Amino acid sequence: MFPLKDNIPTDRLPVVTLTLIALNVLVYLLLQRPGSILGDPDQQFIVDWGAIPYEFSHPGDQCGILGSQLVCDGPGVEVTGPPTVLTAFSSMFLHGGLLHLAGNMLFLWIFGNNVEDAMGRARFVAFYLLGGLAALGLQIAVGPDEIVPTVGASGAVAGVLGGYILLYPRARVVTLIFIVFFFTIIELPATLILGFWFFQQIAFGALDLTNPTGGGGGVAYFAHIGGFLFGLVAIRLFATRVKDLPFGGAKYPVY
Repeated sequence: MFPLKDNIPTDRLPVVTLTLIALNVLVYLLLQRPGSILGDPDQQFIVDWGAIPYEFSHPGDQCGILGSQLVCDGPGVEVTGPPTVLTAFSSMFLHGGLLHLAGNMLFLWIFGNNVEDAMGRARFVAFYLLGGLAALGLQIAVGPDEIVPTVGASGAVAGVLGGYILLYPRARVVTLIFIVFFFTIIELPATLILGFWFFQQIAFGALDLTNPTGGGGGVAYFAHIGGFLFGLVAIRLFATRVKDLPFGGAKYPVY
């Protein structure tokens, strides 16, 4: 399933959502180069500015590229990156590839504009960044010795998805369905789209835990889970613009 747009308009221009998308795209185009994170000298930038779980769980230790290997706190390691705590934020604006970037920005645009509309710009900035931190926190808790940099807006965007599903449970999403050579476009409930996505993260995350060699394929599933759970828990603390709808008296954000 590939979401294209939802059926909920906004009251105002989603300035923060558009700014976040622009920042992510600019960082990728201007500061990153396609290629492998490990073994490609041009990816020193990713190692420096990505969030490495090992550095957070081992205070004082830092990681760097030695030859073609990423090593942590070893002899000959040249550490050129910023303070570890800063990478918790910078990593949210880095991506592992063009598809990674495009997918995150599509989800941010479809669902983020409505969440921003429900809470206002300043609150949305805080909500987005805290969601990213919560996502990274769970990823570190599950894999404290992981040395591969965690990058991407996925965790923060997952927080937006968690908030959206509670704010707009009756929303519908125009979705592209494709199976091999068959494809069609249909409108599906947002709860189905996002619920299925969250179930996938749990299933693949559990599979990753049971695979001793790591079966995640470089995907930080627990960051996605952590961000989504943050959105579910915190959305009511941030969303302020609600109104009574005529049917059932249920409260929904203004849109």
